[in-house]
Amino acid sequence: MKEEMVIVLDFGGQYNQLIARRVRECNVYCEVLPYTTSLEKIKAMNPKGIIFTGGPNSVYDETSPHYQKEIFEIGVPILGICYGAQLIAYTLGGIVKTAPVSEYGHTEVEVDTTNVLFDGVSPTTVTWMSHTDYIAEAPAGFAITGHTPVCPVAAMSNDTDKIYAVQFHPEVMHSVEGMKVLSNFVYKVCGCAGTWKMDSFVETTIQSLREKIGTGKVLCALSGGVDSSVAAVLLSKAVGKQLTCVFVDHGLLRKNEGDEVEAVFGPNGPYELNFIRVNAQERYYEKLKGVTEPEAKRKIIGEEFIRVFEEEANKIGAVDYLVQGTIYPDVIESGLGKSAVIKSHHNVGGLPSVVDFKEIVEPLRMLFKDEVRKAGLELGIPAYLVNRQPFPGPGLGIRIIGEITEEKVKIVQDADFIYREEIAKAGIENLGQYFAALTNMRSVGVMGDFRTYDYAIALRAVMTADFMTADAAELPWEVLKKVTNRIVNEVKGVNRVLYDCTGKPPGTIEFE
Repeated sequence: MKEEMVIVLDFGGQYNQLIARRVRECNVYCEVLPYTTSLEKIKAMNPKGIIFTGGPNSVYDETSPHYQKEIFEIGVPILGICYGAQLIAYTLGGIVKTAPVSEYGHTEVEVDTTNVLFDGVSPTTVTWMSHTDYIAEAPAGFAITGHTPVCPVAAMSNDTDKIYAVQFHPEVMHSVEGMKVLSNFVYKVCGCAGTWKMDSFVETTIQSLREKIGTGKVLCALSGGVDSSVAAVLLSKAVGKQLTCVFVDHGLLRKNEGDEVEAVFGPNGPYELNFIRVNAQERYYEKLKGVTEPEAKRKIIGEEFIRVFEEEANKIGAVDYLVQGTIYPDVIESGLGKSAVIKSHHNVGGLPSVVDFKEIVEPLRMLFKDEVRKAGLELGIPAYLVNRQPFPGPGLGIRIIGEITEEKVKIVQDADFIYREEIAKAGIENLGQYFAALTNMRSVGVMGDFRTYDYAIALRAVMTADFMTADAAELPWEVLKKVTNRIVNEVKGVNRVLYDCTGKPPGTIEFE
């Protein structure tokens, strides 16, 4: 799995995880580490290359994140992106200043196509810029390999020491030939062979799980979503009947989903799993009563998950391991080193401090969502399960703004069911994620000859390949109109439907 690795050193950039994903698209394993990681640890990991991320700071500010100069002397190729490029320049004796003219968005960059980093790239290439500082003067030993009319050093390289820097963001889709730049770095500079493939991940993971767990008993948190389903099948192939899957119906699932999950993973399903369904709806509603703050809701839901599992573990006897379907975006968004906590995921940031298990096992912890789907197909899980709409662990708890009640749950379940049904009827494909959420807004309406004062439903649909960035989908107006009419007429308590046009960033895909 890690015979060759590229490390992404995070200096607070919003695209740190996207860089890692792009490297993995080159079939090279990649991990994101905080900039506080020691040089000793980095050397011990024996990376083939290191990428410095962007970040919101100015390198000439003493309080900004920096790294010791010795990292440039360990013989590992380095690529700096945006802030990372400026950090390289500043650390090695170049000059970084506030730019007379900032650059944001689509920018044409003139590049030196004879340089290895730009091999196969157009002499004038469209990139994505986002900077207010710039490299005014490159350090000694560096050649300028890219520029714009207002950015004299848009790219620079020291081919002897294999240190490269670009002011633009090659990892985002708006940089048209960005993948060529990253691929050139990974293959032509770092010398990677590209051996990171999903079949080898599945095989290696099953073997390592067998060795780790031995004869121990395992409890798997099965939500029926893509992540936990893939984790469950991985574990079943590794340890068979030593695995018990516990499915908690917390009353925050989509309409009919509890029964659908049981039909697939229960005793009459295709998998040989020890399956337990726990109906804990009332327990959750009581715990969440009066709670409106999003993080507090996530923490409560996460706490109750663990408590239910502990209780079930006690019923079946000593359990050594708890398995969760945590994936890499969950880990990163819950806060990595000095990076901002975007939101606590119920199986990462929301985990209680006291857990009654020997150890928690997270076999998908280092995978992105699309990689989880590939692993699922590799495991033989049916495509209709692997490609189902993503659903967060806290469920409808984070699709209901404000206090959660049984009445609100039914409203959002019915609205979401109608929305998904009409999307399917319209044959709309390639949507990354779509769902209905219940806002906390009530407004005046009129139905028949009567005044109403009811809730507004917000519809969300995004286009995304990686769930790290997303654009709002431009759904056909006829579909939105039909969904709106059905929801207003069929869902009691709703008199208004809104459509969310926000991308990620600045929003998240979920509402809370």
